[in-house]
Amino acid sequence: MPTITRILITDFVWPSTAPEREALVAGLGDGVEVVEAPDGSEATLAALAVDCDAIMTCFAQVTPAVVRAAEKCRVISRYGVGVDNIAVDVATELGIPVTYVPDYCVDEVSDHAMALLLTWNRQVGFYDGVAKAGRWEGTPSPHPLTRLRGQTIGILGFGRIGRAVADKARAFGLAVLVFDPYLPADATLPDGVSPAAMDDLLAESDYVTVHTPLNEQTRGLVGAAEFQRMKSSAYIINCARGPIIDEPALIDALRDEQIAGAGLDVMESSAPPADHPLFGMGNVIVTPHVAFLSQQSVLELEVRTAKATVDVLQGRMPEFLVNPAVLPHSRVSLS
Repeated sequence: MPTITRILITDFVWPSTAPEREALVAGLGDGVEVVEAPDGSEATLAALAVDCDAIMTCFAQVTPAVVRAAEKCRVISRYGVGVDNIAVDVATELGIPVTYVPDYCVDEVSDHAMALLLTWNRQVGFYDGVAKAGRWEGTPSPHPLTRLRGQTIGILGFGRIGRAVADKARAFGLAVLVFDPYLPADATLPDGVSPAAMDDLLAESDYVTVHTPLNEQTRGLVGAAEFQRMKSSAYIINCARGPIIDEPALIDALRDEQIAGAGLDVMESSAPPADHPLFGMGNVIVTPHVAFLSQQSVLELEVRTAKATVDVLQGRMPEFLVNPAVLPHSRVSLS
């Protein structure tokens, strides 16, 4: 009988797993068995992980208990950029390589951040309501329309997506300030892009957009003190991770008009209730964590995540390894 390679897919938000199944079979042969979890609870995932050789995960929480239950697991592959939903430290301790795809949706997320910025700048939501109400006589918006060229955007985090946002913002004539503690002091930046201390960036920017990973250093990075430093006419945009912004502080800042508005693709909870206070605010635009979505990006994500899984299972170094500290004691030798 052929050897069975069992792969657990914890969750996905696209129509089917056919593309990754095809890539897995192409790389590993017909002995692949894909198990799709019926739900993302810790108990369910831990039970299914026991007999699996690999775990592929999107948004589900691959907790320490799930990782420890996966006694045969040789790789955990993340469908996406961030790995804050995976107990990477436990995986490293147990010799399990973790992969991710940090460069797959740079265009989509940077486009989405700019879409939220432009929606506020041109007051698209307000004027949509005005037009549909039959008011075509030049009703003034609650926030005066201002020319975008010459305004300033502050970018928190200057990785792949932050850099793409900077390029697109510069094309609109925006001045760009960036804050990134990991940016080398002698880094060469594009024309029109200037490094800034976080306090200065907040004080000078008309739009602040968040593009940092979520970790212990960035959780709550933007809170009450930061909102107080921002202009009352400024907008904050978050297409990264919800907990980077202190949500209660954001609600207070919006209610007290410390800032003009927010554009959010992510929130503190991955599934906030319909009666969430932010949803009732006229100075908030929310999209349901779709900044990464396009037909092209999703197909790329499915195939590349499967390829990373195949690479590790066959002893090859994956394109992107999250935890290189695992290499000396990995459950599979990578070369």
